[in-house]
Amino acid sequence: MLTLIEQVEMFQNLTVAIATGGGAEGGDYIKLRQLVMSQPSLAPQVPSFVKTCRDAGQFWQFIKHKFPTYAERRQFLWDSFRPMLDALEGVGAAPSDSAVTSAIKKFDADHIQTAWHKALERRSTDPEGAITMARTLLESVCKHILDASGTSYEDSPDMNKLYRQTAERLNIAPSQHSESVFKQILGGCTAVVEGLGALRNRLGDSHGKGKAAVKPAPRHAELAVNMAGATAMFLLATWQSRSEAIKAE
Repeated sequence: MLTLIEQVEMFQNLTVAIATGGGAEGGDYIKLRQLVMSQPSLAPQVPSFVKTCRDAGQFWQFIKHKFPTYAERRQFLWDSFRPMLDALEGVGAAPSDSAVTSAIKKFDADHIQTAWHKALERRSTDPEGAITMARTLLESVCKHILDASGTSYEDSPDMNKLYRQTAERLNIAPSQHSESVFKQILGGCTAVVEGLGALRNRLGDSHGKGKAAVKPAPRHAELAVNMAGATAMFLLATWQSRSEAIKAE
C-alpha cells in the first residue's frame, strides 16, 4: 500500500502530465484530489487550484490559461506541491503548528481557522501576506471572544484597543493583577500584539509601499505567525476555561 507522501507525489506527477500534454485518467485526478482534501493535517498546504479544480478537465482549463509553456507549468506545479511534501517530511514545520491547529479546531469559527491556515500556508511563499494574516488571526480571535461574551466593540477598532478590551474581559490585563510575575507575562502578551500590529503596518501587504520599503523574509513571517498562534491559543484556552467555570456555577 502506498504511503500518503507517495500518493501526494503521484498526484503531483499526474498534474504535471496533464499540464504538459501527457494525458491522464480523469478518475485518478478525482481520487487523488479527494485523498488530499480529506487530510486535515494538509489543509494549510493544499494549493488553491486543487481546492477549486474538482476534476482533470477543470484543472486543464486552469493551467493552460495560466502559463503558456510546459516549463512554466512544471515549475508552478512543483512549487505548489512542495509545501505539502515538505509538511509530510517534517520540513519547515514548527512544533507549535499542530498544537495551535488543534486548539483552534475546538471552536466553531471558520473565520479563525481560515486566518490561521492562510498564515501557515503563506509563511515561506508570501511573507508579507503571512504577516498580515497573523494580525488578522488575532483580530478574529478577539472579536470571536467579545461576541461570545456579549461585549460590544467599535466597527473598526484599533487592534491594540481591541486586545485590551478582550484581555480585560478575560481578566488577563496586566492592570488586573498585582503579582509582578503575572504582570510581566501578561504585559508580554500585550507587547506581542502591539508588535504584530506594528510589524503588519511596516512589512505586511495591507498598505501601499514606497521605493524604500523593506521586504520581509520568511523568518520574519515565521516569527509573526508563531507569536500570533501562541497568543491566539492562550486567549481561546482562557475563554474556554472561563466559560466552563461559569456553566459550572
